[in-house]
Parts: sequence; structure tokens; C-alpha cells
Amino acid sequence: MKKATLSADIVSSTSLNVEQRLILEKELVRLLALLKKTFGSKIFFGRLIKGDYIECVLDNPILALRVALLIKSYIKALDIRPDKKTGQNLKDFKEQGIRIAVGIGELSIWDKKKGIIDGEAIYLSGRAINEMTGSDKKIKNTLVFRSNNESWNDSLSPIFSLLDVLFTKFKRAQSEIVFYKLLNKSEKEITGILNKSQSTINQHSTATGWTAIESSVKYFEKLIN
Repeated sequence: MKKATLSADIVSSTSLNVEQRLILEKELVRLLALLKKTFGSKIFFGRLIKGDYIECVLDNPILALRVALLIKSYIKALDIRPDKKTGQNLKDFKEQGIRIAVGIGELSIWDKKKGIIDGEAIYLSGRAINEMTGSDKKIKNTLVFRSNNESWNDSLSPIFSLLDVLFTKFKRAQSEIVFYKLLNKSEKEITGILNKSQSTINQHSTATGWTAIESSVKYFEKLIN
């Protein structure tokens, strides 16, 4: 049975100072724990490597895009501010947040206890991450899909590219709302979580193009199922 893997790394992590990196690492650990709790340990496995690189396995591949967007919106919603004293520039980190490659294929080994992941799916997502920056080190894209099913690739690559552009434009408050919507929280529930009015939540939701995001996730789930 095919699995989905996510390989992801923080954009411009070297632009963060020590304190910011520690905050980021703590938040990534918290995020992985939340995803494990949300989807269950039998379906979701995630690990943090070297503080800024994530590998995830999903036993149910239809969840892959939802999880990828949850990770992207969570990172974009973090309140990590530049150090004005040093003239620190976090432009790329603020805009892009994290690169994520989704791979779907077989896994020959998936040993959660030993932390061993091996097989087609992780090769696909891992190679894609390495291809996401050009030889000049400039960011090409931050959300890609890879599989050995050319029909899937042809159908999903444009959608992933459009979502990539959309998420790059999000502000922190918008990213927060998208994150909770991807967790299937209602606007009323989000109002309570973020202590904001429902009209504000609705305005931010509309500004993000939530309807298009939701449609894309549903299309992905139907196609991969």
C-alpha cells in the first residue's frame, strides 16, 4: 500500500539568531505533537532533524496536502520578529516560511521506534527538496508534489504551484485562521480560540481565498483516494 511522505526545511533558517532558532525548534516539536494527536499515531509519524528539517510519513496518503498546508500555515503564523538592533533581515523566512515536498509511493521500511524510513516515497520527497533551490541558491518554489503516477503529477503540480503563491502572500493573522480551518474548526470555534470577532475571522478567511484552498484539498483527497 502506498504511503505519503513529507520532506520539509525552513527557508533561510540561517537568518535566525540563536534565540529565534530555539523558539522555532520548540514550535516545530509542538506542531508535530499536535499533528500526531490530531491524526493518530497509527496514521501520522513526524520527526525533527537538526532543528530545521522535518520528515513525516502518512499511512493514509489522502491527508498529505492537508498536513502540508497545516505545517506551512503554522510556520507562517509564528510571531518571530527581526532584531532591529542588528538590522536582521527575515524577509524570505517571513514570506516563504518552509519548503515542503510531498511524495507518494511505496515504503520498504517504516520503523517508528527506530526512526527508519526507506523506500520510494521518501526518495521522491527528499530529492524534490534538494531541487527546490537553484544553483544560485535562490528559492524556486516551496510546495511541490512528486509521484510515479504521471496523471497525478500532471493534475496536481499546477494546484500545488498556485497554493504556493497564495500562501506566500498570507499575513500572520491570515495564516492562523487558515491553520484552524484546515483542522476543520468552525469560524465560531476560531473566534473563541483567537479571541477575535467572527466578522474579523470571516474577513481574513475571505481574503486568503479559503474557498479555493478548501476545494484544492478536497480535489486532492478525491484524486488520491
